[in-house]
Amino acid sequence: MNRRRFLGSAALAGATTLAGCAGSGGGGDGSDGEPTGTPIDEHPAAADLDAQPMLGETTDTVIVAFEDPSCTLCRRFEENTYPRIVSDLVEPGEASFVYRGYPIIYPWGEPASAILEATYAADADAFWALKDRYYAAQGDFSTENVYEASRSFLDTETEVDAEAVVTAARDGEYDDAVALDVSAGEALNIGQTPEFYLFADGVYRTVVRGAQGYDVFATALGL
Repeated sequence: MNRRRFLGSAALAGATTLAGCAGSGGGGDGSDGEPTGTPIDEHPAAADLDAQPMLGETTDTVIVAFEDPSCTLCRRFEENTYPRIVSDLVEPGEASFVYRGYPIIYPWGEPASAILEATYAADADAFWALKDRYYAAQGDFSTENVYEASRSFLDTETEVDAEAVVTAARDGEYDDAVALDVSAGEALNIGQTPEFYLFADGVYRTVVRGAQGYDVFATALGL
């Protein structure tokens, strides 16, 4: 593992204060006051971790992302930072990336999160494709069309049974899965998205808020 010396938390804190998309709940102060060193299996961000969509094989160094498909700053992160996290950290086996839906911004984010959960249950690759689609074409989705637009994408671009997936989400079969993510976020007092909880060597290291650049994540993880 190519580790660099981890820069002090004070320096990092200055880089992690950019605001994200603000929801109506929570104070937005996350776990800044929480001491580092909490084992990942005891941290609220990692609750039910095995059931979450994950890229990468390692459970030692993990980025847990709380995102809303309708959040514009989540889109900025997905466009500018996420691809390099995948290419430079996930694909070489340095870290894993976990996605948790936290729909608190625009109303269509909630049904979109349920559709993502239903899609993940059917096919992991289709889940990541749909997640990318939401951010790439965010302006094309609304409360009125999110079911049909999602069904159309899944039907034409993936191998899943799009009608079954969207119907299951519309019927509320995955509301509990969304609620698990929301409960995890509420336990952390998350009031904005995106928000990321970083774990290295199996323990909690820090929280990163907003659409931060790649170097913030790599430095915080000591990579």
